[in-house]
Amino acid sequence: MPRLDNVYSRQWIVFSLIRVGTFAVALAVLLSTGLNVIVSAIGAAAIGFCVSYIFLRKQREAVSTSIGNLRANKDRDRDNDVENEALDRFDEPR
Repeated sequence: MPRLDNVYSRQWIVFSLIRVGTFAVALAVLLSTGLNVIVSAIGAAAIGFCVSYIFLRKQREAVSTSIGNLRANKDRDRDNDVENEALDRFDEPR
């Protein structure tokens, strides 16, 4: 697995914490109104999704870009290089 760069890790952590925090706040508000736990959880998930979609575009795009960069570079890591060199040496005629 490719090593995550600090910038990518930070973006993922910030985005995830904002999403979880939004869910937790919405859940607490809905539970305090006396709604059923299941209804409150579904409502909090819907509210969290909407808030994320509307207000967190910049963070979502940064995470999306970092995932794209990691996927584009997945064939270039140290393990693959070592394995490819070993296979090349094995395939060479003697």
